[in-house]
Amino acid sequence: MQLVVRFDEEGRSWQDEANCLGVDPDLFFPERGASTREAKEVCRGCVVREACLEYALANGEKFGIWGGMSERERRRIRRARALARRAGTVASA
Repeated sequence: MQLVVRFDEEGRSWQDEANCLGVDPDLFFPERGASTREAKEVCRGCVVREACLEYALANGEKFGIWGGMSERERRRIRRARALARRAGTVASA
């Protein structure tokens, strides 16, 4: 899989605009069963939240909070998108 990072006209990627820039990464990778509330709070008003979530979905991130969502929440999105693709394929056949 190839990682694609998009840069704006000033040479910045979406990560450069993230609320989590400079925050302890451990906050976004809590121990199993620990609260994700603080990490999700950092994500709540982030202007690149959607880009972060799409990055995690496209790259199969298995751990941590990305785009304000846990792996379980991202798994639901991947499943729903896969079902929608299959339904679209069947409908167009």
